[in-house]
Amino acid sequence: MDFTLLSFDTPVELINQAIRDTLVGSLGIEITKIEEGRVEGMLDLSAKNSRPGGILHGGANLAMGETLAGLGSMLLVDMNAYEVLGIMVNGNHTGVLKKGKALAVAKIVHRGKQTHVWNVDICNEEGRLISSVRVTNMITEKNDR
Repeated sequence: MDFTLLSFDTPVELINQAIRDTLVGSLGIEITKIEEGRVEGMLDLSAKNSRPGGILHGGANLAMGETLAGLGSMLLVDMNAYEVLGIMVNGNHTGVLKKGKALAVAKIVHRGKQTHVWNVDICNEEGRLISSVRVTNMITEKNDR
């Protein structure tokens, strides 16, 4: 998939196919919905994304947060002219996931010319918050490098 052609009309199935052979796909992260300023995704708890003992690894939460926020920023800029780079990711893990799916919603909280800041809440299937992730993306012109 040519990500310079990415738009809100791009089917999520095509996006998921393009990321299948990356870290994102290895962890089982899937994009479920895209719209301006909001991206949703999920992952099924598995041996690939859990820590010893079968609990969802906190790093998987951070990877899902950065993935959704990065995609959200990519959708908001002209990818022919700009690059989106994650420069800060932090999270507060407020619960554990022992079974089922983690469901995430990323919402933009700051849309500047050079930075985008996103909040990503990750919940279990009952809606209980298990992690809250904050992501800052830097937006740079491609000819700056």
